[in-house]
Amino acid sequence: MQIVIASGKGGTGKTTVASNLGFVLSLKQKITLADCDVEEPNLGIFFPCSPECRDIHVIIPQVLEDQCLHCGACGEFCRFGALTVLKDKVLFFPQLCHSCGGCFRVCPAEALEKVPALVGEVQTCHLTDSLTLVTGRLKEGDVRTTAVIGAVREQVKDEPVVIIDAPPGTACPFIETVDDALLCVLVTEPTPFGLHDLSVAVDVLQVLKVPVAVVINRSDGNDSIIEGYCSEHSLPILMKIPLDFTLLKKQNAGFLISREDPEWSLRFSELGDKILAHARGDV
Repeated sequence: MQIVIASGKGGTGKTTVASNLGFVLSLKQKITLADCDVEEPNLGIFFPCSPECRDIHVIIPQVLEDQCLHCGACGEFCRFGALTVLKDKVLFFPQLCHSCGGCFRVCPAEALEKVPALVGEVQTCHLTDSLTLVTGRLKEGDVRTTAVIGAVREQVKDEPVVIIDAPPGTACPFIETVDDALLCVLVTEPTPFGLHDLSVAVDVLQVLKVPVAVVINRSDGNDSIIEGYCSEHSLPILMKIPLDFTLLKKQNAGFLISREDPEWSLRFSELGDKILAHARGDV
């Protein structure tokens, strides 16, 4: 069972929700927390540890100039501009390569050799007997986020309950993260910008046929802008987290509020029960 905690943009509090949710659920059952925000993973702030690390590689082409016919087939095929065929030379731009493998198929002279390229790593921490943290971390300067996200999801695919902290936004990394998830919980704010980003994320998830639920963060008691949208689109609001500066300071200092405060432990436990019920289709 894979449940994604996401948001239409960064800074809405999805990592706060994911970390506290994973912690309280692990008090009752085996939970895996997966950080797929691979460009800026920060679940580890709340769960410091010494991880086991595994490198992630993708396959890219290396041109064998002595075999190349300079026919241009590989350059014509590559829509990302990673290969440019000149009169007597082939230019390869590895950062543009998406490792689709098409160039190897279309080359008539078999003049491309498959070589591995490091794109990041997956870090694993066994925090307790019932809580494991798996973090994807993209190599600095690289752009192939989906390869690292895919490696994280592959590693956790057989775990009984996985809570995934998604990358912000709704581009390819988000889609790679939510694909085939049982439920996506969108964390939003009661502002016009929050509503806009929420609506964009909901539209994407509807295309992917992934069920949606909502958590309102930084609620100031006037949440009608989000409540109206959720009512119109039949989206359940599972929790409201108040705009509380004392709470914000604790979170920003790296404190896990469900571990520090019994009241918040109970609230996130109730949220966890609701999320699991929605993921199972019990509501």
